Amino acid sequence: MGSVNSRNGKLYIDFRYQGVRCREQTALPDTQVNQRKIQKLLKQLEADMRLGCFVYSEYFPQSNKAASFAKQDREAQKNKQALLGNYKTALQELQGIETILFEDFAQEWFDENSVRWKQSYQDSMKVYLWSYLVPHFGEYEVGRISRPDILKYRASLVKPRDDGKVLSAEFINHVMTPLRMILAEAADRYEFRSTFENIKPLRVERRNVNPFDLDEVNRFLSAVRSDYKNYFTTRFFTGMRTSEIDGLKWKYVDLKRRLISIRETHVQGRQETTKTTRSTRDILISSVVLKALESQWQVSGDKEFVFCNAAGKPLDKGNIRDRIWKPTLERLGMPYRRPYETRHTAATLWLAAGEAPEWIAHQMGHTTTKMLFDVYSRYVPNLTRQDGSAFEKLLGQSMNTEDNS
Repeated sequence: MGSVNSRNGKLYIDFRYQGVRCREQTALPDTQVNQRKIQKLLKQLEADMRLGCFVYSEYFPQSNKAASFAKQDREAQKNKQALLGNYKTALQELQGIETILFEDFAQEWFDENSVRWKQSYQDSMKVYLWSYLVPHFGEYEVGRISRPDILKYRASLVKPRDDGKVLSAEFINHVMTPLRMILAEAADRYEFRSTFENIKPLRVERRNVNPFDLDEVNRFLSAVRSDYKNYFTTRFFTGMRTSEIDGLKWKYVDLKRRLISIRETHVQGRQETTKTTRSTRDILISSVVLKALESQWQVSGDKEFVFCNAAGKPLDKGNIRDRIWKPTLERLGMPYRRPYETRHTAATLWLAAGEAPEWIAHQMGHTTTKMLFDVYSRYVPNLTRQDGSAFEKLLGQSMNTEDNS
């Protein structure tokens, strides 16, 4: 058995190989953390020796002793090549590892769960796993990822990257979600306690919404290209998400009953199911939207999609944003706002008109009215110019009734 020792405040490894005593100095200071690192290295080194896969020059490329083991290194390289995929498993067993590496378990977890995910969600998970988590935690034994390991990794994501870009708190939370889920599943299978417990997500600053008022909507619709007026009229007065209106098919539009049925979406070039179960809903068609859809029927009634290009395919949201949306705002001298603000506009206009919050939540595809009051209520006074006058009017009516009695 080898040992880890200290000399002049630096750690070194003392072991025997091929009957030769070997001492290899490291540049690591003698601390508990570094001792654990070197102990782990020693454990792997000894396992490699027992497998016949110990390549001295790979462990200690700067060592003067490496040259004297050149012949043994060549044989060890051959043994590693012969073992191929079995090498990793055999090494784990010799090291006494009772669970598997994070990379292997992450792949297993993804394969088991991806069958129930939408393709767009699968694509996102692939990014989180193989662009972020696996490159960092891949060689960790899944049962030995500590709470400090998790927190330090998250802290590293917060720092600006080499290109100066900074990941948002929301995106970092998305990256950490599969890590939490993987560790929870591994803990259940291998009977250890997950170290992700009680780690709260990063605080995400609420994005400010910037809806149009009714005058701005009318100005926009008057200025936008005529072949897109029906499209934006429908967006402004139904509150549909971009993916919902881009994936809208005529079979889901009932002009007689004045209903739009949200059943499919168009995401990343594919037709998919709705974002959530609640998002599957029927939207009431107002008179202005009815007129727009009747006009659109004359244009694309023989096509599958309500709003489509010349080939009958769904519109490209990036193309619409850059070629139609932005130029229209610029011509009007309006500051830039995301096309998604059309959805927020519908909500604020309905609230300003006094529609029932429950009805608005249904139109929007929200589970409760909470989001309406959290996000949109502050716009209602600005739109209605009432600021409590409705209550004053009620009090006035009550006082007049008492005076007349």
